[in-house]
Amino acid sequence: MNIQTDFLVIGSGVAGLSFALKAANFGSVTIITKKGIMDSNTTQAQGGIASVLSKVDSFDLHIQDTLASGDGLCNQEVVEKVVKSSPDQIRELIDMGVQFNRREEARPQDAPNLDLGREGGHSRKRIVHAQDMTGLELEKVLVAHIREDERIRVMENQVAIDLITCSTRMKRGLVTTTHEAFCCGAYVLDRLTQEVNTFEAKITLLATGGAGKVYLYTSNPDIATGDGIAMAYRAGATVANLEFVQFHPTCLYHPDAKNFLISEAVRGEGAVLKDAAGNPFMEKYDPQKDLACRDVVARAIDTELKKSGDDSVFLDISHKDPEFIKRRFPNLYQKCLTYGMDMTKEPIPVVPAAHYMCGGVSTDMCGRTDIHRLYAIGETACTGLHGANRLASNSLLEALVYADSAAKQAIQDIQAMNFSAIPEAPRWDEVGTSRGDELIMVTQNWDEIRRFMWNYVGIVRSDKRLSRARRRIEIIQNEIQEYYWDFKVSADLIELRNIAMVAELIIRCAMHRKESRGLHYNIEYPNRDDDRWKKDTVIRRPFLG
Repeated sequence: MNIQTDFLVIGSGVAGLSFALKAANFGSVTIITKKGIMDSNTTQAQGGIASVLSKVDSFDLHIQDTLASGDGLCNQEVVEKVVKSSPDQIRELIDMGVQFNRREEARPQDAPNLDLGREGGHSRKRIVHAQDMTGLELEKVLVAHIREDERIRVMENQVAIDLITCSTRMKRGLVTTTHEAFCCGAYVLDRLTQEVNTFEAKITLLATGGAGKVYLYTSNPDIATGDGIAMAYRAGATVANLEFVQFHPTCLYHPDAKNFLISEAVRGEGAVLKDAAGNPFMEKYDPQKDLACRDVVARAIDTELKKSGDDSVFLDISHKDPEFIKRRFPNLYQKCLTYGMDMTKEPIPVVPAAHYMCGGVSTDMCGRTDIHRLYAIGETACTGLHGANRLASNSLLEALVYADSAAKQAIQDIQAMNFSAIPEAPRWDEVGTSRGDELIMVTQNWDEIRRFMWNYVGIVRSDKRLSRARRRIEIIQNEIQEYYWDFKVSADLIELRNIAMVAELIIRCAMHRKESRGLHYNIEYPNRDDDRWKKDTVIRRPFLG
């Protein structure tokens, strides 16, 4: 099947949905998402959105906090743009119907008189939140607006395989490009029919979220397999800073608690990290103690666990008023109860887990990649905002700001095009392929990648560990390539191919950076080296003729 649209949006988180709503005023929009429209990293975001709304806060303070967290690699122009756009983005969300928490004394008409929280790395209270389920509240409101807009077509259970460029040549699924290429859509697998369809578009937007599933332990949902990063790189786009993988310090440690995050806002409200003996330990690692930036806290926990041999550390907020805890963190409180833990009375066992990609597809300040008519926003993109370490609750803000900028620029691009028809793309060619007969290859390699990435390319790295990982990913990549060209694609095979690609890129970036900075810590280069390494790590795939 061949589907044409002005704007093709790949992904259904806050970034993709926000872009779609704004682009729909100027052309047809098709959103494809590989499961349901509500299945995204956005729905997992608990903490909130950082925004300067308090009289005791300022743009300068938020900018300085972001730059400090980014450890010397933030693009200051980008930081200023995003921070200064934050109040307008919050007001726009309120106008759309998002129900943020208000101060108890506030009246509904007093917007934006909001209840502001504080998280690690922030010097002021500036986190706008909807209880402890901010991402879910945003997603519900945005999806409701999408459903009401007849100009937007939503297609669920659609797995993007590869981008299409105007100079694409196909041979059994192999995409090749030249420097003159521009993106004109994507090849997409329909999960239900198992057919590969061709989506042709004037503008293609990657908003596929992160890549947490590259690691054994992650706070991300199963859909987070780095699809946008992998597809963009295969098409020839530049990627950057993929060594900076943020590990959230506090995921619930319980055999049945898959991917369950304990929000940083809990520490912002006074929770303390303790060892198994009940001793606080963060004062040994940073003057800000439990409110230090995430990279510091994650490494501190990793160090404590390696010293003690314990399975977890503990997060204790039981000294606070029980009713306050239940009111401020209703979802966390109820979830912990299902696992037999009462956070109002006892500490919660926690461990770090892969959480957020600070690197991604390189973009300009409008979300444009270096492939014409291809945009990337949200966690898929590397905009320059986060540098070497993302400041808490800047991610949803970045997604909103860049969705707005990208929509405005994409609309201009379409209006400037000197043609009305969408360029015809070559059809998917699977001649000579057959149904896969050894799915054990998929499960075995999937498990192996996630395990060695956790052990060798995790919170603490070394040259030896990275070399081991590089050798293993090369072997696995060869196996995947051999299998991929001989058999019909499946959703599992597509995701395996993507996590292997992203794993390779993370390893290559980590091997290149001979220092420790932000989220990248190499025990053989424990210090930051501004003279040699105060720069982005940039990789671009050689173009194939």
